[in-house]
Amino acid sequence: MANHHNNPHFLILATLVVASSFFLPCSASPPRKLALVQQEPLTLKYHNGPLLKGNLTVNLIWYGKFTPIQRSIIIDFIQSLSSKIARTSQPSVFSWWQITERYRGGPSTVTLGKQFLDQTYSLGKVLTPAQLVVLASKLPHRNSINVVLTSADVVPDMFCMSSCGAHGSGLAGKHKKIKFAYAWVGNPEKQCPGQCAWPFHQPIYGPQTPALVSPNGDVGVDGMIMNLATVLAGAVTNPFDNGYFQGPVDGGLEAVSACTGIFGSGSYPGYPGKVLVDRTTGASFNAYGAHGRKYLLPAMWDPKTSACKTLV
Repeated sequence: MANHHNNPHFLILATLVVASSFFLPCSASPPRKLALVQQEPLTLKYHNGPLLKGNLTVNLIWYGKFTPIQRSIIIDFIQSLSSKIARTSQPSVFSWWQITERYRGGPSTVTLGKQFLDQTYSLGKVLTPAQLVVLASKLPHRNSINVVLTSADVVPDMFCMSSCGAHGSGLAGKHKKIKFAYAWVGNPEKQCPGQCAWPFHQPIYGPQTPALVSPNGDVGVDGMIMNLATVLAGAVTNPFDNGYFQGPVDGGLEAVSACTGIFGSGSYPGYPGKVLVDRTTGASFNAYGAHGRKYLLPAMWDPKTSACKTLV
């Protein structure tokens, strides 16, 4: 198992400046940061490194306690990235993922791979970045992204203090020569919903607009979906620190983190933008998924237009 981690790219919390080793920016953001993202020209430079393209497998490591319903929400999202089931209703999770095809190398076709359940907290409830890589190493590495999902009672290092999730790379194999991509996302429901589950929870800072109703009835898991979408897009377009990003290698903006806080057209600080609303439940969403699921996904930088592209 690999214990090496290579500058993980983290989702930064709303309270911090976007300048950490790609700690993926969370949905909630202070007005100043959002204004910067919206007003400055966005150019994610390609740094000539390999991207993850072709047929990819997403393996899931469930660390801690997840209910069957919580697992199904996330599994359905992974399947929606390429599922034919999810292509009939628009806008779809699949059409959102298709934006990654516009980056060099063409499409990335994602399928759900192996799953590993660790419900006994084998490494404890406080995890270091190195331990996250150890967990990610438990499943096959070739042509895959191994995703560690931590439950609401697990405290990974920097979670809620500076990040909602991360992606990076590790080394595996007999001689530690196989480089693989991994990601981590935590459930923020109990620890920091105002930071990592906005707009489904009022933000800790900034405009106190009413929270939106989450599409799957679980603020923590719906928050995880937004952050999982962010780290997966980052892992595909900048897997080894030399793909697409803007700014320094240890603290730049990536495909989705460059569009923090934008979920629909007309967004501005404290307002996620125009989204769809389910007439029956009142839940907000902007993408249809597999098996009747609905999700709210962040905007992604489109290399064809050099702008953040939203689904609605």
